[in-house]
Amino acid sequence: MSRASSRPLFDGYLDPRRPHAGAYDEMFDPVDGVRTAYKRLHDSLMPLQPADLTTRAEALDRALVDQGITFSLSGEERPFPLDLVPRVITAAEWSRLERGVVQRVRALEAFLADIYGDQQIVADGVLPRRLITSCEHFHRQAAGIAPPNGVRIHVAGIDVVRDEQGDFRVLEDNLRSPSGVSYVMENRRTMARVFPDLFAKHRVRAVGDYAVHLLRALRAAAPTDATDPNVVVLTPGVYNSAYFEHSLLARQMGVELVEGRDLFARNNVIYLRTTEGEQRVDVIYRRIDDEFLDPVQFLPDSALGVAGLVNAARSGNVVIANAVGNGVGDDKLIYTYLPEILKYYLGETPLLPNVDTYRCWLPAEQTEVLDRLDELVTKPVEGSGGYGIVFGPDASPKELQAQRRRIRANPRGWIAQPVVQLSTVPTKVGERLQPRHVDLRPFAVNDGDDVFVLPGGLTRVAIPEGSLVVNSSQGGGSKDTWVLAPRASDEDAELRGPGLGTPAPRTDSTPERGPELNVAQQQQQQ
Repeated sequence: MSRASSRPLFDGYLDPRRPHAGAYDEMFDPVDGVRTAYKRLHDSLMPLQPADLTTRAEALDRALVDQGITFSLSGEERPFPLDLVPRVITAAEWSRLERGVVQRVRALEAFLADIYGDQQIVADGVLPRRLITSCEHFHRQAAGIAPPNGVRIHVAGIDVVRDEQGDFRVLEDNLRSPSGVSYVMENRRTMARVFPDLFAKHRVRAVGDYAVHLLRALRAAAPTDATDPNVVVLTPGVYNSAYFEHSLLARQMGVELVEGRDLFARNNVIYLRTTEGEQRVDVIYRRIDDEFLDPVQFLPDSALGVAGLVNAARSGNVVIANAVGNGVGDDKLIYTYLPEILKYYLGETPLLPNVDTYRCWLPAEQTEVLDRLDELVTKPVEGSGGYGIVFGPDASPKELQAQRRRIRANPRGWIAQPVVQLSTVPTKVGERLQPRHVDLRPFAVNDGDDVFVLPGGLTRVAIPEGSLVVNSSQGGGSKDTWVLAPRASDEDAELRGPGLGTPAPRTDSTPERGPELNVAQQQQQQ
């Protein structure tokens, strides 16, 4: 511990009076000092002075601005904040995390197929029917739509945190249009360009081939009569906060980026208008919410979607990825029933446990929540982006009373959780490195045979001291996430997918260099 405070960059880092003191720090063990995974990174940082840190941070910011890596906040495009200290995950830790993500995706895939099919889990009394029908994102319009290869969750983003003991727990599932993978890839490219010396000392698994896996999954999902599937990315347009990601993924996959006005339906077939005439579309990777996707089925005044799209999908002529109605699987109340869902469909217990959660719609649990409201975090079931969350320990008596009224008025709309002191990682704050709370969003891609989990994911960091809200819309930033390659002696075993029987993508010991090739270019070179 003394070593951490003997250099100016870590001055005050381990001060027990700081609000982060109760959290699991991923670089420093309070007894044994620097954790093994971080030793090389720590040794690289130790000789630096505050001025060196500032110089490197400025170089990182310039690189992000030059590349146009932005997100939209209140209508203003801003560079996505990237901290210069990466987060490090060992091969063994990643292997356990990967298996848990794959297990979760498979169980939720089975759940969605059942819910929009025979609803056997309801008939068998495992889940109450009103749990499903009261979900805002359960869409009867999706009932009976059977994807050709059975996949509804083509892409999943599973939000994971480490608790006070350092154990990974799932905070929530994102099965509709999970965003953020573009920042995973661009963070890596930027870090490799600005800090090649750090990469030279580590064997970090690559993330640049995500688009290859995504395109493979989308093509595998195509209607059975499509010999050369035509895939497009459907975006709401340039004013969407994630437009940068939409355009990046389309470019890397070598497919068209389209808006709703570019597509039309005829005889339950979807076509793309081009300068060379009409082109049939087989798979639509949509980045538009269900409610705006088809004005015939949902909001009649939506100009973002395609009239007749849902009927075309029902006819088996086009595949919508991710599928319509997936939101029932990432409902925060249904999340609490994941242990039952896993046991029912897979006969397994969770490899990644949930954060302990109270269900306000159950009278006994609601009573406990209301009694302990000043100790708990209450979250809206349909909330996102950190909005609507009430941190009991920080709330005023007036705010707590208002929250009691909201919970009593709509118990189905709220869950409550103990305050989890998310793990911390050194983060540049001013001229020092200070502990800041982080979460992690691994991205999984399902092609119907295998579930590929990108080695790493989006680490989001809460910049304000003591804050547990990591969303960029609430002032958060991000970190490059390094999954270390296993040692040569166990590389083959570690790099195999969890029970999938095929090796994971090649591990690179050197940083990725230069622009990524899009999928079409890669295929030409093979």
